Amino acid sequence: MDHVETGRRAADAGDWTAAGHAFVRAAMDGSTEGAELAVGVTDRLVPLADAGSADAAALLAGILLEYADESELPRAVAYARASAGAGHPAGQRTYGYLLQSGIGVEEDPLAAEGLFRAAAEAGDAFAAFNLGQVTDDFDESLALLRTAADGGIEVAGAVLADRLSSVDRDEEALRWYLWAAERGHVGCMNAAACWYRDGFGTAPDPMQAVRWFLVMSAYGNGDGVHESIQLVKAGALDEAGIREAGRLAGDPGAAEALLPFLP
Repeated sequence: MDHVETGRRAADAGDWTAAGHAFVRAAMDGSTEGAELAVGVTDRLVPLADAGSADAAALLAGILLEYADESELPRAVAYARASAGAGHPAGQRTYGYLLQSGIGVEEDPLAAEGLFRAAAEAGDAFAAFNLGQVTDDFDESLALLRTAADGGIEVAGAVLADRLSSVDRDEEALRWYLWAAERGHVGCMNAAACWYRDGFGTAPDPMQAVRWFLVMSAYGNGDGVHESIQLVKAGALDEAGIREAGRLAGDPGAAEALLPFLP
């Protein structure tokens, strides 16, 4: 069952908090309908939040910040502050983000870090991601980003790969670029393809490079096609290698389109 349907069923049962969470998950997966439905349940969440539900307040703050218009910012701030004050991890993370960014409140990076830490210690993966980006302790940053990635936050893998690359831990960095690429992070697809092409963190592997360039193209980034053509024109792959790259990319047709560029 998809998240929108899960949310509809929860709404039919009168569980507006569960409905809101499901619609937000759908929106995070790219569903416009999910975002619209999330905004649509805010009026149902307000009485729950006003009655003291920290979960409803945190959810309401997140929806208003992400999917409502700017006029809702004061309400979003109020509900984020209330849920954070009640010790709710999502509320702490959201209010910490506002303090870190100075959105709707006076900027306070120190307070933000404290809220991120409290939420991360309570198991909030997004808070671990946020804290991993602001802590001055490099090793702690790596550990937090790994925790966030383990929690399913693909961009955490991308940031972790960048951090590892910055200290020349290239083999580890490539593994995390691949981890995020496999989960749909287009920037990491490009990084993986370029690293395989140029031999960073691994021996040069033009077939894997073309594979990831083709996947990039399937995700709408035309640079992948251009880069693939350049490798084929340079004679980096033979016909069998091109077809294998297409198979690995899940796009045999794109590989066939490269064959006329063989020297």
